[in-house]
Formats: sequence, structure tokens, C-alpha cells
Amino acid sequence: MLRTFITVLALVTLTAAAAPREDLLVSTAWLAENLAEPGLVVLHVGSKESYAEHIPGARFVTSADIAVTNDERSLEMLPEPELRLRLVGLGIGDRSRIVVYYADAVPAATRVIFTLDTAGLGDRTKLLDGGKAAWVREGRALTAEVPTAHIAQLAPLKMKTDVIVDADYVRANSGKPGVTIIDARVPEFYSGAKPGGFNNKTHKLGHIPGARNVPNTALTDEKMNVQSAASIMAAFEKAGVKPGDKLIVYCHIGQQATATLFAARTLGYDAVLYDGSFEDWSARDLPVEK
Repeated sequence: MLRTFITVLALVTLTAAAAPREDLLVSTAWLAENLAEPGLVVLHVGSKESYAEHIPGARFVTSADIAVTNDERSLEMLPEPELRLRLVGLGIGDRSRIVVYYADAVPAATRVIFTLDTAGLGDRTKLLDGGKAAWVREGRALTAEVPTAHIAQLAPLKMKTDVIVDADYVRANSGKPGVTIIDARVPEFYSGAKPGGFNNKTHKLGHIPGARNVPNTALTDEKMNVQSAASIMAAFEKAGVKPGDKLIVYCHIGQQATATLFAARTLGYDAVLYDGSFEDWSARDLPVEK
């Protein structure tokens, strides 16, 4: 009973300070009513196979399409000039409103959301609650028609400089009061039962010392809908996160972490991404815990 009361009190405290959930999410009903709105850009994030039938007007994109991906870095933020060119190619302009939806993996879509927010477009970008699965469940129309390419006009991006951190920042802030490091991988990677690894590089076993585990799966339920605020709060509370903590979130390569980071932001937490994530940490041969 006391634990439940504390959870509710923490949720009320965060809600009183900030209620960003409505600013981050959009419903399928809203999207259906506004699909024809001038300037609306809908982004389908998933496989090419999933795009064979998509929400009318949606443009196909993967998280890798708007990130650095090479043998040295699996997924990191692009420099401003190149990122702007890629966004322009998706039809994103100065007056665009953007809705991102997931067709397959939720973190791929939240990575796109995080990229757009870092590019200074977060105030006009929303995630479709439930993604393609919710749209289909409700019997809404899909299409195979690919929208006509439209090259938009987009001013130089005002890139945020305080939402991405590196290994030095993580080490410098580890253990500081009010700062919590969050590992967004599923428990078997956090515990060291399984190694991660990409690009034929095996990661160390375990997690960054002092990190707490809030798996990226905490964002959505079994139907792929975004969890209630109370459920998300419970996941963070279970990991020992306190209201008002600053969160440093990481995963394998910086994609799954964005789902946990998005979940944290729906509650009003100040959360930043360690973009290199455990791939970078392991490559630097830094200490780990099991």
C-alpha cells in the first residue's frame, strides 16, 4: 500500500512539473482526421516489406537513413548539413508537422523521433500511439501507393547540443547525486548472461557500473500501444529512479535506448542519450559490472 502511494505521489509530482505526454503522442483518430492537412509529413519506420502496405501518404524511412552507419559506428547522429539534406529529401520543411509511426520495432521509430528532436524539430514531431498495428486493428485504410517525391525548403537546423553525451560525460557524472545511468537493454544483456555486439565486434559482458535497468520494452504493451503513465512510472521506480533525477540512457548502439528515453520524457524526466552506448564503452575497454 505504501509503495503504491509513493508511486502515485511521484506521478502527481512529475505531472505537476511537466505533462509532456500529450505533446509527444498522437492518436490514430487524430491522424485519420488530419491526413490531408497541408504540411503534414507521415514517416513509416520499418522494413521495406512492411511498407508494401502503409498509411496513405506515408514516406518510407529507416533509422539508419538519417544516421551515421559504418564499420566504426553503428548508429550515431549525422552532422547538421548532411542531416538537413536527408530530412529535406523526406519532404520535411520549415512548416512541416511530422508524425512518425512504427511498423516493426518500436525503438527504430523512437530513434527517428530522437533525431528530429535533436535537429530542433521536436516541438512539431509526434509518435503515433500504437503504430501501424493499431491503425490496422481499427480497420483503417492502407495503401501501396508511394507519395510523389517532394523536396522541401528547410532552413539550417538548430541542433541541440545538450541531449547527446559521450563516455567521458558518463564517467564524470557516474555516482553524482540526482544522476542515474539507465541501461535500456533487456535483462539478459544487462546482467551479462549474453554478450551484445554488432559489425562482428563482441561487447563485454555486463553493464556500465552503477547503471539501473529499465528495458526499452517498458514503453509499450503487448498490443504495441504506449503504456499508461502509471505503468511507465512503475518501471522506473522499480529500477530505483527518483522523481527529478537526470537520466543518462544507453543500450547496445543507441537505438533501443531511445524507446526508454522517450518513455522517460513522457513523464517529464530530463533524459540524455549516450549515443555510442555499450558498443563504444566496450571498445574503450572501460569497466563493467555484472
